[in-house]
Amino acid sequence: MKEISIQALKGHLSGAVADAEAGETILITRRRAPVARLGPVGDQHVTRGAKVGTGPLRPAIKRGSNGRYLAVLSEDRGNG
Repeated sequence: MKEISIQALKGHLSGAVADAEAGETILITRRRAPVARLGPVGDQHVTRGAKVGTGPLRPAIKRGSNGRYLAVLSEDRGNG
């Protein structure tokens, strides 16, 4: 991982972005302390379950509440 100060980054931003685009991660520092990271955009933080897109969507609950939950909520809020 490359390391670059904010001051140096100001003068070499295009090169740093090109490096990030090529897959490199750059650590940005202020007074030698890390403050940010510049890197490639990717799906590294997005996870998808194995079943995504493999079948029809189903409701999370099998049957409705016939308004019971709404009545309790309304009562709790002082509207009932």
